[in-house]
Amino acid sequence: MFSKIAHDFFSIAVELTVLFVVISFLISLLQGLIPYDKINKALSGKNTFLGVIAALVFAFVTPFCSCSTIPVVVNLLNKQVRFGIVMVFLFSSPVLDPTIITLMATLLGVKVAVAYTLITSMLSAVIGLALEKLGFEKAVKRVIMTGYEEKQVTFSFKRALKETLGLMKSVYPYLLIGAGIGSIIHEAVPSQWISEHFSGENWWLVPVAAIIGIPLYVRISTMIPLSQILITKGMALGPVMALMIGSTGASLPELTLLNSIFQKRLVMAFVVSVVMMASISGFLFYII
Repeated sequence: MFSKIAHDFFSIAVELTVLFVVISFLISLLQGLIPYDKINKALSGKNTFLGVIAALVFAFVTPFCSCSTIPVVVNLLNKQVRFGIVMVFLFSSPVLDPTIITLMATLLGVKVAVAYTLITSMLSAVIGLALEKLGFEKAVKRVIMTGYEEKQVTFSFKRALKETLGLMKSVYPYLLIGAGIGSIIHEAVPSQWISEHFSGENWWLVPVAAIIGIPLYVRISTMIPLSQILITKGMALGPVMALMIGSTGASLPELTLLNSIFQKRLVMAFVVSVVMMASISGFLFYII
């Protein structure tokens, strides 16, 4: 069995490495063509629709995990960017990663990747604006952040290569972890057991997967290869997506950071919102 696990891990790792390097380099290169100044202007504008679109685009072109999103959130709040728009960015940034979504399309299919992007974008917008409507803006503490500087990104092969290597150091290990866990599940866990317990119309699996995901602090880069194996073994797509969004949308380290800038009631509202977002997404994937 060990030799089979090692063989599976090697096969998955090689495939992920090639895809990750090529996709990361191309996306880093194309970031030099993104008009960040126009995005920032739209974020600060009064038009709600344009603000939401700008927040989603900004989330998509800034590949941050849940923790590294916080300094940007504080920076936006200090710039007096509308609270609801900032919340849209907070919810969407960890789950909308261009590299990972492209990888998802390659491994899980274009239909899954498109549905994932549309569902998470719409729910991020709805939840972010709903929190503003409910008056949670008053639960933001006054925080002054230092050490964050915006930088102008230019179209450069050298810069793209440097960013790809940097991304390899920070994200690639999580891909390998996902590949390792996936290869173990593929060989050691019986397909029949997974299909019996985690497939079908067991609706309760979706919210359970969403709740379990939050304390795991599993990056989406880890979940992609793991999801591929779980789906192959018979796990329903709904719980897989709920687990993915729950684990990447919030984490215990992120909640600790949020506690320093939000009052407890807003932190709790954030956790509930992530669980709702993951659960609703899971149910929608059942329909799809």
